[in-house]
Amino acid sequence: MLLGLPVSVILLDCIAAAAALVYAPFLVVALARLQLGYDQAAPRAMFDRLPDYAQRATWAHQNSFETFMLFSAAALMAFVTGVDSEAAGWAAIAFTIARLLFSVFYILNVPLGRSLMFAISSSCTATLFYFSLMAVNG
Repeated sequence: MLLGLPVSVILLDCIAAAAALVYAPFLVVALARLQLGYDQAAPRAMFDRLPDYAQRATWAHQNSFETFMLFSAAALMAFVTGVDSEAAGWAAIAFTIARLLFSVFYILNVPLGRSLMFAISSSCTATLFYFSLMAVNG
């Protein structure tokens, strides 16, 4: 039990939260597009006209898709293999928090913070893969 919840619940909750976080930066992009006058006929053509922060939000959104795929695979592996380690639960929580902060730092143009959050979230994903492989390989 971690924070009063089984690790399996934390893993699934963090997958759901990470999925939602994929779209969080896009809300910033949507706001910027509305301020420019959204072009229904050519929404992607607006990218060059977006302010710098909205362009960075687009990149954060794209990166979130990439990292979500790996994290969800790792968290699902941990779930399926019955990983019950508190460390695995903390890794899932840390991933989710790091990805939120990654997007914030990216949008605010804080490269060191963004890179640190990317490293932390990648380490969390690797940790979940490790625990899953250890669970099945003994």
